[in-house]
Amino acid sequence: MAPAPIVPAILDYVQPRKDTLALPATARARLEKAGIDLSNGYPYRPAKPLYLDDVIAIRNEDREHVDPGSRADPEKKALLGAAEKVIHLTKHIGTEIVGLQLKDLTAQQKDELGLLIAERSVVFFRDQDITPQQQKELGQWFGEIEVHPQVPQVPGVEGVTVIWPELQATENEANFRRPGGASRWHTDLVHEKQPAGVTHLHNDTVPEVGGDTLWASGYSAYEKLSPEFRKLIDGKQAIYRSAHPYLDRNDPTAGPKYVERVHPLVRVHPATGWKALWVNRAMTVSIVGLDKAESDLILGYLYDVYERNVDIQVRFKWTPRTSALWDNRITIHNASWDYENSEPRHGTRVTSLAEKPFFKADAPTRREALGLVSQ
Repeated sequence: MAPAPIVPAILDYVQPRKDTLALPATARARLEKAGIDLSNGYPYRPAKPLYLDDVIAIRNEDREHVDPGSRADPEKKALLGAAEKVIHLTKHIGTEIVGLQLKDLTAQQKDELGLLIAERSVVFFRDQDITPQQQKELGQWFGEIEVHPQVPQVPGVEGVTVIWPELQATENEANFRRPGGASRWHTDLVHEKQPAGVTHLHNDTVPEVGGDTLWASGYSAYEKLSPEFRKLIDGKQAIYRSAHPYLDRNDPTAGPKYVERVHPLVRVHPATGWKALWVNRAMTVSIVGLDKAESDLILGYLYDVYERNVDIQVRFKWTPRTSALWDNRITIHNASWDYENSEPRHGTRVTSLAEKPFFKADAPTRREALGLVSQ
């Protein structure tokens, strides 16, 4: 009898396909200027892992993380003093910096930017001349770059993912009733042992009308809760799951399973020391120790507090060559798909991983720390 054939390890993965979707002209010009090799197709698509244990093993060890905002000048003189204008878009969340190029920031300015993001949740820079390589270099200042096992990436620049709703729609068809892309409130990479800190999305191509992105403040969502309700959820833990499902290697017929981690429901930001509500409707599964009915009721209320209070949200209108840097530890975000892929939208994203989430009972709220009315 002939020996059984050796099955190559690559068969544990779904093979990538070559995409034929036309790259928007503005995106192509930016990528070619940066020296990105497009000759083998765009974007680069890693082979998708099939098995859950392979994905868990990618980053399953504790890593040291020092938040750059924790060593910054609290007054942020180097950053804000060099800007032409500093525009706070709402009272609680969102700031636009005018007149600075992200690629040219000094070490001190990058630390201060980290603190500004930690305080204002999301910071915007328009008219940026930045390559994917420079975007990755800046991301490394904020932490270890997340290299996703399966999402499209810029060829040759590991860890710089491609945000291209038209491409995503070729795999998961979208329509007006069921929008595509990231059109749901969520936070990136909550399933990681050390989840996402700062994400930097640079959009080189945007619709003329529509395609806004919204962010909501976790500091303010927590502050919307009554002091007695805060006591109920302080110190509680929840189960958070990955956006993508995988198979159980030992029981592949059991159906898709998700990477799941247990993290605090309320976490403290290491640079500000403020408490933030850390839940999102898309990826928070349940509260540890509660019955399903109890957990569903409380989580449903917490989602609503985050999503329905417009005074703790900012809605941003993109223009070409704009960068947004936000902190996933203290926000949720949602992309509006109102343009329905009628115009191209393309960008590149770098996400820096942060610390293992932690809770401190004696940490203040943002309003308490700033001396604002607490209730």
